[in-house]
Amino acid sequence: MSLVGLILNSLNDDKAEEVIQIDLNGKSDMADHMIIASGRSTRQVISISEKLIERLKHGLGILARVEGKENGDWVLIDAGDAVVHVFRPEVREFYQLEKLWMPAVQESQAG
Repeated sequence: MSLVGLILNSLNDDKAEEVIQIDLNGKSDMADHMIIASGRSTRQVISISEKLIERLKHGLGILARVEGKENGDWVLIDAGDAVVHVFRPEVREFYQLEKLWMPAVQESQAG
């Protein structure tokens, strides 16, 4: 399974909401893919993140770097070629990462 496929399956399995995949290929040196998702509560954000980290480790041998898991408002998971952001809805609305990274055409289709 591909890295992005594993991430999307994991987020889907754990009932992440409003999952958006953004292609960063040629736009950023940090990663080729950015995936943004929401959990309904702090507890769900932490759970989604923990399970994804475990699946990356066991499924692909990737030891992801993680930031923000202690608070559960916004967890950043750096899996190398893909960066995953898992937010509580209010925090996601505040930062609006989609607007920073998505082209206008892709953004209008996501809404």
